[in-house]
Formats: sequence, C-alpha cells, structure tokens
Amino acid sequence: MGRPAVFLDRDGTIVREVEYLRSPRQLRLLPRAAEAIRLLNRAGLAVVVTTNQSGIARGLLTEKELEEVHAVLRSRLARRGARIDGIYFCPHHPEAARPEYRRRCRCRKPAPGMLLRAARELDLDLGRCFAIGDSARDIEAGRRAGCRAVLVRTGYGAETEARLERELGADYVADDMSDAGEWILQETVGRRRAGKTKRR
Repeated sequence: MGRPAVFLDRDGTIVREVEYLRSPRQLRLLPRAAEAIRLLNRAGLAVVVTTNQSGIARGLLTEKELEEVHAVLRSRLARRGARIDGIYFCPHHPEAARPEYRRRCRCRKPAPGMLLRAARELDLDLGRCFAIGDSARDIEAGRRAGCRAVLVRTGYGAETEARLERELGADYVADDMSDAGEWILQETVGRRRAGKTKRR
C-alpha cells in the first residue's frame, strides 16, 4: 500500500497570491503555512505541491526561473523545519503565447494529471490522500484523483466559497493551511489512535 499524502496548491495556499509570481523576490510564505507542513511531515504524510504555471506559456517566465522560485521556497520551508516531498507544475495553456506550451493537457488543474503522476512516482495511495487549495479547480482536481479535498479561505478561497456555496464539493473549508492541517491530522492520526484504543 502506498503512502498517504497531502497535495498543496502553491499560490494563495502556502505563499501569498500575486499575479504571476515570477521571481523569488516576490515569494512570501503565508502565516503558519510552514508550521502546518512541518506537522504533516512529522505525522508521516508526504507533502506534494501541484501548481498551474501558465505564466510560462504566456512568456512571463521560463521553466528555469520557476525552478529558482521553487528552490527558494524549499529553502525557506526547510529553515522552519518543513519539507516538500515533490513539486509538480503544469506550464501549458490552450491559448499560450508560446507555441510549444499551447495545448489542452491532462496536467492543468482541474484535470488530475499532476496528482496522478505524483502518485505513480512517489508511491502514494490516492484513496488516503488530501488536496488543499484556494480555487474550485484545486478541489475538482483532488476529487477527480480520488482524494478528499479542502478549500482554504486564503488567496482566492473566500471568494470561491462565496461564489459556489453548496456546489463547491469540498470535504472541509478551512481558514488557512494551519486549520486545514489540523483537520487532516484529526482525520488521519486521530482515527488511527481511536482504532488502537478500540482494539484494547
């Protein structure tokens, strides 16, 4: 059986939402996000970032520049004792300015391609996984991959919640990553502990 994991959207979920983050200088961790990831690490859950990056398709940054942003993200999280087990990104867009990225792909959320690829490469059990994000496409991608889904109210999350209401389809709506992480730990570690108590 594969490992359980938490799939995280990047912008608006663990880092501040800016329009097309292009440089490490723009990168700001959201409050308590690193602490939440650290607690998930300690509980034995893999933590994987899955992020649409159409800025590459639009010619606003290169894949190399994105790698630099992600290297800084990993470093800042590491300084707070938090670890990312994998980062997956989709550089495509059906109306891309750069022809090599112009396509309707299976990885751009709400398609579940990034989550499915991560599950294969990292040996994850999607039925025991969670997806967290601030948009409807994050929720849909998680559900289509077979995960439980959590909407955070950071980033565009509050707007998404207000717009979709009952149609959202999330298993839980959290104020932020810390709230989401606590709920996930209760759903996983808490249930395991309850099961051990019952067997006694």
